[in-house]
Amino acid sequence: MSSSSPLRRDVGPFALMLTGLGSIIGSGWLFGAWKAAGLAGPGAVWAWVLGAAIIMTIALTYAELGAMFPESGGMVRYGHYSHGSLVGFIAAWSNWIAIVSVISVEAEASVQYMSGWKWQWAKDLYAHVPGASGELSHAGLVIAAVLVIIYFLMNFWSVKLFAHSNTAITVFKLVVPAATGLLLIASGFHPENFSVGIHGGAHVTDFAAILTAVATAGIVFSFNGFQSPVNLAGEARNPGRSIPFAIVGSITIATVVYMILQVAYIGAIPPDLLAKAGWHGLDFSSPFADLAKILGLFWLANLLFLDAFISPSGTGMTYTATTARMIYGMERNGTLPKILGLVDPKSGVPRPAMWLNLVVSFLFLFFFRGWGTLAAVISVATIISYLTGPVSVMTLRRTASELHRPLRITGLPILAGIAFIMATELLYWAKWPFNGQIILLIVVALPVYLYYQAKSGWHDFARQMKGAWWLVVYLPVIAFTAWAGSTTFGGQGYLTYGWDLVVVAVIGLVFYVWGVKSGWRTPSVEAAQLAAQSNPTSPLIPPDEATAERITGH
Repeated sequence: MSSSSPLRRDVGPFALMLTGLGSIIGSGWLFGAWKAAGLAGPGAVWAWVLGAAIIMTIALTYAELGAMFPESGGMVRYGHYSHGSLVGFIAAWSNWIAIVSVISVEAEASVQYMSGWKWQWAKDLYAHVPGASGELSHAGLVIAAVLVIIYFLMNFWSVKLFAHSNTAITVFKLVVPAATGLLLIASGFHPENFSVGIHGGAHVTDFAAILTAVATAGIVFSFNGFQSPVNLAGEARNPGRSIPFAIVGSITIATVVYMILQVAYIGAIPPDLLAKAGWHGLDFSSPFADLAKILGLFWLANLLFLDAFISPSGTGMTYTATTARMIYGMERNGTLPKILGLVDPKSGVPRPAMWLNLVVSFLFLFFFRGWGTLAAVISVATIISYLTGPVSVMTLRRTASELHRPLRITGLPILAGIAFIMATELLYWAKWPFNGQIILLIVVALPVYLYYQAKSGWHDFARQMKGAWWLVVYLPVIAFTAWAGSTTFGGQGYLTYGWDLVVVAVIGLVFYVWGVKSGWRTPSVEAAQLAAQSNPTSPLIPPDEATAERITGH
């Protein structure tokens, strides 16, 4: 295993589900309802419903993959198995960017909530910027950096320490958001708020605003936590049962909590605040705590300030663990230095990978200094990372049909197609030029891949490109469509609103079919099949790239 020791399978199904739930209910619950209402008004309730439905379809494709290949960092490996190293690299890079930056955004969320404290030094930690998202001050950044280091140390010592601390934290952070929503509803609910528009006046359902809220308001960002059980599959007992239980359970429970919070937020806002500028005009640094103080619930505000450390910190610790496993997986793809695949034999933790993620977390922290800005970046990178899952799972049904699948999703061809089309729609809903900028962030990593190809003498490069053309063409096509799309989504208006959604859906369907047909039986899959023949009871974990090529002879 890449000159490493095997990762320990110490995490049971319930603990794995709590890992997913702990990742989903992080800073998203502290800010998501406020951000979604600011974009879609009362339509934010439907944004959470739509977002949960879309993410569930995508997550189920990864559930089959995670149960089939129960390995740590699996989310960055599946594209490699189905389409080769280039698709694997693009999928891994976008997924890693989306996940490693969460460590920073959770720390920022805690500090941003601190700015709601009554002391002046706390208020100075965060500054509102007129017409833009606010940002942390230098002192705020220092505190956020300390929190990132704490997340790092909590995971540095062992998987068991992580699992035990995460269970206690997740139980607490689940109870507090649900109780907050119910208390706000009981303390002073204003049904008339659901008739107030985004910018004041009467509310009219704006479907485009709802779609944009799904993509950028922290909804995709929040539900992205379903990946944690998949990335920790290498430490899971009985992954065929644990992974689908963890994914479906965490998304379902989190959806109920987020719906309660969104309804509570909309109903609890004093009507006189809405009369000034509507939902878009509400500017809070610590939304639910500020609202609790307005309603005179000071004890609740204090509890929320405490939870603003616990909820994001629980998610930050979870993602510190999962991103280390992702780097471990990327090294096994053959596109990172071997040292990043080393696992400490005593703790079972890939420590060199953790050090790399710590450095990158600091970079995100200092370049994106506010929750809103960084959450939007994460959301779009996350959407790009979702693209390969539905394509990979269907490709492997064709190219590796004989491999054992502990979980076999019924109706997968239709479900996977819907998942890919909806991921494409999400990417478009994020609006131009923002979606184009994040696509560019993914593309600029290609020199790293080309370096490793050149290092290997461009071994099998033609076949890697053949398996990747669909994705290589897809990204600029979607960027061009976003640029030419309706003005509703930031485009030039060459496509009218409504028809642009149809065009994007057709593009998604075309590239889904192309992507599934482009897959091939990679050395990783062949090596896994040979291993399964010799030891059919062992978990199906393909070897690293170099070993797979040596075993298969190509």
